[in-house]
Amino acid sequence: MPDQADRQAELSRDPEGARVRRCAWGAAGAIVAAAATILALGTLNGWPVVDAQFRRPFMPAIPEPVAVAQPSQRPAPAAEQPPAEADRFVERRRQMVESQLAARDIRDERVLDAMRRVPRHLYVPESERESAYADWPLQIGAGQTISQPYIVALMTQLARPTPVARALDVGTGSGYQAAVLAELCQQVYSIEIVESLARQARACLAALGYDNIEVQHGDGYRGWPERAPFDVIILAAAPPRVPAPLVEQLAVGGRLVLPVGDQTQELIVVEKQADGTARQWSVIPVRFVPMTGEAQRPATGRGP
Repeated sequence: MPDQADRQAELSRDPEGARVRRCAWGAAGAIVAAAATILALGTLNGWPVVDAQFRRPFMPAIPEPVAVAQPSQRPAPAAEQPPAEADRFVERRRQMVESQLAARDIRDERVLDAMRRVPRHLYVPESERESAYADWPLQIGAGQTISQPYIVALMTQLARPTPVARALDVGTGSGYQAAVLAELCQQVYSIEIVESLARQARACLAALGYDNIEVQHGDGYRGWPERAPFDVIILAAAPPRVPAPLVEQLAVGGRLVLPVGDQTQELIVVEKQADGTARQWSVIPVRFVPMTGEAQRPATGRGP
């Protein structure tokens, strides 16, 4: 690099050319500095952002008329939020409710409020926490998944939970659906066929302060007769047909919400009528993991 004396001599010989070269060097330096600043900001903000719909497939919402529960006072105390919960998760949860739920067809304010409160990122493996509030299901281990936030909210809304309701959650998984129901119902009973998941969910829910959830390891196809009847029953896995024992365990006016089918699945609502019969209808096409255990046996091989 030329010293001060050389630059002065060059300027005396060709003052205009020297000024041009100095301007060029200055412009180049400014461009490099600006590029470095943009890259630094991009790294901090996760830029460039790829739209979630193109990174992972998601199930688009299909607007359907749904029953909306009337807002009412929540019966059970909310689980304490962990003091170390990062602000970014609070904001992501708010955005999830606004863009994925309220912007679609979730209208029950109690359901929306519960989805705002429950820290979904604590119900997924640590490796998946950054995706916890994304618009798709996530693996939780043992071949099982935690459902897409919209589906959790939709099934909960369709079930019409009330502050005095008794709910049965079939397929505990990580415990997320049970936690959402616990925010809305008086008591929740949850059954998980995978023992390791049942154990982990029980510990997680207890650590978060839920004292109105009872988790049991077992096959949920036949429900939980000792705790029946239930005002709400939700299944997180798809049997090939509606399990008759679950319909029998519905209270009058109670609702069973579940995916049904093999290769093609539909989200089904079953409502117990006053005369003991059941009314059933389909809501939207869905894709869930299959229900295991007794649900996979041939229909002719089951008892009553």
